[in-house]
Amino acid sequence: CFPAQQQHEKKKKLPKRSENMSFFATTTREEQAKGDMATAAKSYETLEYASGFGNHISSEAVKGSLPSKGNNPKKCPYGLYAEQVSGTAFTAPRAKNQRSWLYRMRPSVTHEPFHPVTFTNNKIIGNFGEGSNNLVTTPNQIRWLPFDVPKGDSKVDFIRGMFTMCGSGCSGSKSGFAIHIYLANSSMDNTSFANADGDFLVVPQEGSLLVRTEFGCMKVKPGEIFVVQRGIRFSVDLLDDVARGYILEIFEGRFTLPDLGPIGANGLANPQDFKSPVAWFEREGMQQSYEVIHKMDGSLFSAQQSFSPYNVVAWHGNYAPYKYDLDNFCPMNAVGYDHPDPSIFTVLTCQSQEPGVAVADFVVFPPRWSVAENTFRPPYYHRNCMSEFMGLIRGEYEAKKGGFLPGGSSLHLCMSPHGPDTTTFENASNVPGDEPHHIGRDTMAFMFETHLFPKLTAAAMAAPTIDRDYYKCWLGLKQHFDLNEVEKTILKLSDQQNQNHQRSSFQQAHGSPRMNGAGSPIK
Repeated sequence: CFPAQQQHEKKKKLPKRSENMSFFATTTREEQAKGDMATAAKSYETLEYASGFGNHISSEAVKGSLPSKGNNPKKCPYGLYAEQVSGTAFTAPRAKNQRSWLYRMRPSVTHEPFHPVTFTNNKIIGNFGEGSNNLVTTPNQIRWLPFDVPKGDSKVDFIRGMFTMCGSGCSGSKSGFAIHIYLANSSMDNTSFANADGDFLVVPQEGSLLVRTEFGCMKVKPGEIFVVQRGIRFSVDLLDDVARGYILEIFEGRFTLPDLGPIGANGLANPQDFKSPVAWFEREGMQQSYEVIHKMDGSLFSAQQSFSPYNVVAWHGNYAPYKYDLDNFCPMNAVGYDHPDPSIFTVLTCQSQEPGVAVADFVVFPPRWSVAENTFRPPYYHRNCMSEFMGLIRGEYEAKKGGFLPGGSSLHLCMSPHGPDTTTFENASNVPGDEPHHIGRDTMAFMFETHLFPKLTAAAMAAPTIDRDYYKCWLGLKQHFDLNEVEKTILKLSDQQNQNHQRSSFQQAHGSPRMNGAGSPIK
């Protein structure tokens, strides 16, 4: 990519290219087309990012392309067009107001009319309210084995391989959320996607991705996440043969960092670890046609345009996509006793109107030490007013080793009981001692948590990977409480207490007996 070109060449010694030539456009995409994924992936390591969460960023791919004064001068530098992207209402409070100014070769309004997409993808749902069909609410605990990635000659990209698992609310009224799965074996190439319904938080589980956006490029590997906000155009290219992952879409609000409260000023997801792309444009796409897919109210529309949407030479603002490496999460944990609530592992949150209650939380369970004494260390048995959708990126999850696999997922709805399986309970309850224990050097589970009632789609309920025997993992939990033994224990304790009481009463009445030199009472 093009950002900070001169510094790039000095540091990385990139191949020579003309002054305004994008490295990505001229080298890596050609290599990718030839199937040289290893070389392409190595080239993407040179991408630069702007650090920080929610910052106002200014970025130029060509020096001097930002206006020296104001946002939309009569004539922009180099003949560029000024275009504002507003992520919030104009009159939103200043602390919450989000917008960016893009300076592009041609404005995004230059396209043919939109029409419904020519391919069928009725598995993307945006309306979970009244009148919606084929949706299910169930108190049963549900688990899915990993979904199979598409194979064979048929090409399935990020958009065509996306389907909705569950959700609540309605994208048209900008309320609620949806959870999707994506499965892909092909890059989007000359297809761009924009989501008018909400913000995407994407969790890759298999396969590294190159995410091209109007703001720049991001390489995202499993173990990292990326967020693309409402309306921003982007494309997902595969750096490996296949890709699989999870998507949390919020129809309302924005993802923010959680308040730390008594934790203090530091910890959990640190702001400096979030990375936004820097300005870049696709030189080879200046005269290359693109299909722009627009998602609105759960429906997909397509329009053609004669140039790349990635023609932004400079931009500034605080409304921009970003990525985050989950290995940078700084976990907190109990150092005395008891298992803490999972809220201490919150990475990002989208708050509702009720303080402390989330439309959706993104929570991660990373590698960490467990040191609590005289404590059942795995997650406790629980009934929650919130609903919990879980996924596994890699390794094993401490509460369910074996059945919960990387690429799989589970859903426990509001007040549905859940907790460790039989094997986990028996092992953790009977482990000798309280030695410190490390919870997996190579594990990464996560949770999407919401106070809303998720409704499941037909694609989720009829999935061939649904685990119909999930409930059996708890059937082995036997009753350890034996009333007869308890009564015997209580009676024995009662007799000991009576004896101690009689001895104490006698001593109070007659005084303590005198002792001889051998320590025996003198009769």
